[in-house]
Amino acid sequence: MAALRVALLQQPLAWQDARANRDAFERLLQPLAGGTDLVVLPETFTSGFTMEVATVAEPGGGPSAQWLLRQAALLDAVVTGSVITAHEGCYYNRLLWAQPDGRLLHYDKRHLFRMAGEHEHFTAGRAAWSVSWRGLRVCPLVCYDLRFPVFSRRRKELEYELLLYVANWPAARADAWQQLLRARAIENQTYVVGVNRVGTDGTGIGYAGDSAVIDFEGRTLLAAGAHAGVFSAELDPVTLAAFRQRFPAHLDADRFTLDS
Repeated sequence: MAALRVALLQQPLAWQDARANRDAFERLLQPLAGGTDLVVLPETFTSGFTMEVATVAEPGGGPSAQWLLRQAALLDAVVTGSVITAHEGCYYNRLLWAQPDGRLLHYDKRHLFRMAGEHEHFTAGRAAWSVSWRGLRVCPLVCYDLRFPVFSRRRKELEYELLLYVANWPAARADAWQQLLRARAIENQTYVVGVNRVGTDGTGIGYAGDSAVIDFEGRTLLAAGAHAGVFSAELDPVTLAAFRQRFPAHLDADRFTLDS
């Protein structure tokens, strides 16, 4: 079984300018055609992490969703990231999962970052889900979700081999970002990919990047550091399966249910 090729786009974001962000990412995506299976963009990649939702929100299936589907078809890869989305009078921090076959899935961020007032402007999502993609089952989540291990715990109802986080995670809490990515990998015996932005947003908050790929034993396969760039890694499902069989800690995990 072939390894899954993942591209991480760690970039600055133009504040509340969807077209500028799409154009900038498109230039970076073009050289990846035929060379990757999964492209990961940051959280709110069209706008930055703004609370001015009425100004920047797009409808479901709007311009950025259509752009993601076009890029996925051109690259023959999934392209994913989150977009501030309006639906039936509510606003969501919505991760869009665009496949090259035209399928578009979404996950609405469950844990809203109250320290920035996100819970006052957005509606929380509900359950996490996973989807099979070229040999790995992927669970995509958003930023602050990283701090809540029970929600993302690998279990019968939520099986995966790759836990994915898109983020706008400030530099002030960079140590927490790095440690929590590693913790999620170890406790779930899974690959973890975290993609963060760099630069300074329109409120003056700085972001240090530190996008990373961590393996199922907590070892760092890729550390992007603080610079903008396109970074890549390969995730081997065979090695992961062998490790889980050799060290089946999941069989001793506690059973639990989550409230909706």
